[in-house]
Amino acid sequence: MNPFGSVVAGTIFRNDTKPHRVFSLCKNLSSFSDNGENREGNNNNRQLINSICNVLESGPWGPSSETALSSLNLSPQPELIISVLRRLKDVNIAINYFRWFETRTELPHCPESYNSLLSLMSRCGNFNPLEQILGEMSVAGFGPSVTTCIEMVTSCVKANKLKQGFDVLQMMRKFKFRPAFSAYTTLIGALSSASNDSDKMLTLFQQMQELGYEPTVHLFTTLIRGFAREGRVDSALSLLDEMKSSSLDADIVLYNVCIDCFGKAGKVDMAWKFFHEMEANGLHPDEVTYTSMIGVLCKANRLEEAVEIFEGLEKSRRVPCTYAYNTMIMGYGSAGKFEEAYSLLERQRAKGSIPSVIAYNCILTSLRRMGRVDEALRVFEEMKKDAPPNLSTYNILIDMLCRAGKLDSAFSMRDSMEKAGLFPNVRTVNIMVDRLCKANKLDEACGVFEEMNCKVCTPDEITFCSLIDGLGKVGRVDDAYRIYEKMLDAECRPNSVVYTSLIKSFFNHGRKEDGHKVYKEMMSQRCSPDLQFLNTYMDCMFKAGEADKGRAMFEEIKARGFVPDARSYSILIHGLIKAGFANETHELFYLMKEQGCVLDTRAYNIVIDGFCKCGKVNKAYQLLEEMKVKGFEPTVVTYGSVIDGLAKIDRLDEAYMLFEEAKSKGIELNVVIYSSLIDGFGKVGRIDEAYLILEELMQKGLTPNVYTWNSLLDALVKAEEINEALACFQSLKEMKCAPNQVTYGILINGLCKVRKFNKAFVFWQEMQKQGMKPNAVSYTTMISGLARAGNIAEAGSLFERFKGSGGVPDSACYNAMIEGLSSGNRAVDAYALFEETRRRGLSIHSKTCVVLLDALHKSDCLEQAAVVGAVLRETGKAKHAARCWITSFGNHWRSELLMQLKKQKVQEECLLEMNFITLQYNTEHDFDLL
Repeated sequence: MNPFGSVVAGTIFRNDTKPHRVFSLCKNLSSFSDNGENREGNNNNRQLINSICNVLESGPWGPSSETALSSLNLSPQPELIISVLRRLKDVNIAINYFRWFETRTELPHCPESYNSLLSLMSRCGNFNPLEQILGEMSVAGFGPSVTTCIEMVTSCVKANKLKQGFDVLQMMRKFKFRPAFSAYTTLIGALSSASNDSDKMLTLFQQMQELGYEPTVHLFTTLIRGFAREGRVDSALSLLDEMKSSSLDADIVLYNVCIDCFGKAGKVDMAWKFFHEMEANGLHPDEVTYTSMIGVLCKANRLEEAVEIFEGLEKSRRVPCTYAYNTMIMGYGSAGKFEEAYSLLERQRAKGSIPSVIAYNCILTSLRRMGRVDEALRVFEEMKKDAPPNLSTYNILIDMLCRAGKLDSAFSMRDSMEKAGLFPNVRTVNIMVDRLCKANKLDEACGVFEEMNCKVCTPDEITFCSLIDGLGKVGRVDDAYRIYEKMLDAECRPNSVVYTSLIKSFFNHGRKEDGHKVYKEMMSQRCSPDLQFLNTYMDCMFKAGEADKGRAMFEEIKARGFVPDARSYSILIHGLIKAGFANETHELFYLMKEQGCVLDTRAYNIVIDGFCKCGKVNKAYQLLEEMKVKGFEPTVVTYGSVIDGLAKIDRLDEAYMLFEEAKSKGIELNVVIYSSLIDGFGKVGRIDEAYLILEELMQKGLTPNVYTWNSLLDALVKAEEINEALACFQSLKEMKCAPNQVTYGILINGLCKVRKFNKAFVFWQEMQKQGMKPNAVSYTTMISGLARAGNIAEAGSLFERFKGSGGVPDSACYNAMIEGLSSGNRAVDAYALFEETRRRGLSIHSKTCVVLLDALHKSDCLEQAAVVGAVLRETGKAKHAARCWITSFGNHWRSELLMQLKKQKVQEECLLEMNFITLQYNTEHDFDLL
């Protein structure tokens, strides 16, 4: 029997082994004795360690590795595994060796072996086996050493993997281990410098208190800084109160942190409070205190108070405080008071303190914000007398020149920079690439990028992202994708911003399938999408006409744990409106409100538009008023939606009142709003008012578009003011507004309506000469007009051409052709078209049937006439049609038709049909019953 117990979780241990028995195995494991007797043994051990490491690193673990290790005749010494673990660089290899070593000895691994394995995990940044190893250590009765615990957390902090560091400490607590005090403070310090991690800080702080650790002033300072930076002022103040209740006295560092952080969070009065409180507590403000307070006041545009603090500092010092001068100069510059800034520079120089490059950079930064390029170049020349420009100086100037469109000067500045012994860094290149892309100088931007790769420095994700976005926006999507591939080759991991640019570019240029492929590639690269990316992707799908996929993406947003924001709902509602589902606006709007989404102006505009599109104009009107109450000023889009909605339901007086309200508020109304009113007034026959709106539109310097003219033309045609419509059409062409298919369709319809078919045909030919393909409405109108005019040949030719071009004639078109052929004594052709109409399932008008019956009678086509009569009976207007027909042709026709039927002995169905007609004629009051 094994005296050390059984194997549990890969560790050999004795159930009743006492701690001192385990730790006694680890004496002198990390080093060897220095006496002469053991020196030769030490050299042998080093050689053995080298041999083991060579075997382990020669290839993947397998039976051959185990055989090679066994051939080394290793003795199971703990110091041997510890030394090997300290040499290895791969956690997986170490774990395999660790397990293999267990099979060679009956002794359990000692604490130092486990700590060496944990140290290796820290060096490699691979904590995947951590839970298993800590579990084994817990069972064995010991935990990670203080040094190892600190090392694990520190490695995560250095790698900027703060969440991983947090998880390491939580894993230790899971197995009831006590993380070291320094491990907690190190991670809290790192989290305080990050963003949106204050909750993790507070969790760690509370765990420290649970473990009995006494918090220090420094720890409270770190926590307060973190919360204040995130704007969580109440939490920061609570921590400050807790510190005071713990009998800890605030030091000057804490006060300086409070002044700086609370001031930057916009709590200027609170920063003043801390400034005076420290003096009341016997602490004298130092340079940092004064500089921080001056900076806070300048940022809050309280320049007079900042000057007062600065002058107080100057009186108490013989030597000028450079930091205070720089901060005050920046304050003057930000306020646009450059004369005062220059005066302060002279004052500093007069006191024997030469202004530093930072002071000049402060002025240059302010001049860049104001766009004062020439003045900045003058200051740049002057600064060379006091301080040599640094990289930041050149970057500020290059950025300013690029923004001003002076690209040649920017390149010259870069050359001057190199002559001065300063080579562009990645920020310089990023500035140039970004500004060149925004100026559509893509070839120059690519040149800077290539030059960067070859000579200067390595591009970062900002460089790649700027270039990908710039190329994509101008349609060079394949070039953008090649830059993305270079980014992958450079082992620079793309973020969601890069993927957003790529997908938008592909979708915007009609390559939606490639856009979807990019999304799949993003998932394969394990890049987690953020809410902004998912919103953009959903918007792209809706704009590409993929409404179902857009809906699915909205559901995916929720499935990924995100809470849809106002933009998410705005995109969804807008996309559904465009897809013809405006009726869903109401439900989505209330769902949006239930989830606590705060609507902005854009969201209000989209929802209002949705309500107007689905006919709920009253609700849209209410939202317009709600916007005003909540402090959101309605825009031209807001007014445009409601005015259009009201005009479409003939509430024109209300629409006009809103129109006047928008003008009174100084909103620049566009052609769309004027066109909505012209269309509304025109449809109800208020043509004079429509003309007045058009006149005002042109007086404002706006140009009517084709929709405006079409609205007016349609109104004139409906009023049968055809001559006025033709004059309006002439004005349209004189104003260089190109008519479209709708324009010609309105005119053709109007001319046919007043039976000016030849003139209509002229416009028909003109439309085709303009390269416009007539639509179904135009074809139907023209065919009907020609047929009614008796021009059957041209109508028939046009009808066949329409079908030959892939057009599908509608019921009106077929009925017009049947009537035309019947009137032209082509009864057989008319009947053939009649049968075609029935096969297509289209309705046949009663009047058409009556005209066709007359033509068939005249042509002695009695069997066909019986079929048409049967169809006439089935129509909903048979009573009126039969009465008109029988009255027209009289008893003489009825008798003659019956005689012909008897002579030819046609089938019984025809006789029944005629009997029906006779009955109808004699007893028309019984028609409904029959």
